Amino acid sequence: MDRIVARNMAGPFLFLNLIMYCILLAFASWCLNKYINAQTNHPSMGGNGATGHFLTFTILAAVLGIVSKIAGGNHLRAWRNHSLASASASSTVAWAVTLLAFGLACKEINVGGWRGWRLRVVEAFVIILAFTKTIYVLLLHSGFFGSAHDDDNGPEYAGQGYGGRGVVSKGGAGTVV
Repeated sequence: MDRIVARNMAGPFLFLNLIMYCILLAFASWCLNKYINAQTNHPSMGGNGATGHFLTFTILAAVLGIVSKIAGGNHLRAWRNHSLASASASSTVAWAVTLLAFGLACKEINVGGWRGWRLRVVEAFVIILAFTKTIYVLLLHSGFFGSAHDDDNGPEYAGQGYGGRGVVSKGGAGTVV
């Protein structure tokens, strides 16, 4: 029952984080474009000394987050040890970079100065994603401790070969149980 709850709760968090990472990538890319073109006096941009580093790590976190959601979607579909390894590894790396962007968002807010609405949206999305990604990583790793990952085949395939035809008994060659 634990694995079903973790799996059912991880799905909406995966979808929510995927949508939020896509929106974050769009806003952060726009802000970085304005920052590189030295258009920080744009009405919806602004910024301070931490803005360049913040936007760089935000775009990195968004790209890694989107890629980790692809591996996470594959794992939610299969829910096996084989898919758990790639999903948890990519999700943990994306989570770590998101936390780094979260720290830079806090630093940018702390430094102060005038920041446009789009930059504040990027900051808010990074802060929200830091918490939702933490919950998603915990739900993903909770599946490791459930009974679904006790063997490579999973409980629904117990006693069956990979072809679903059954296991050959000791009675003789070709005897299918």
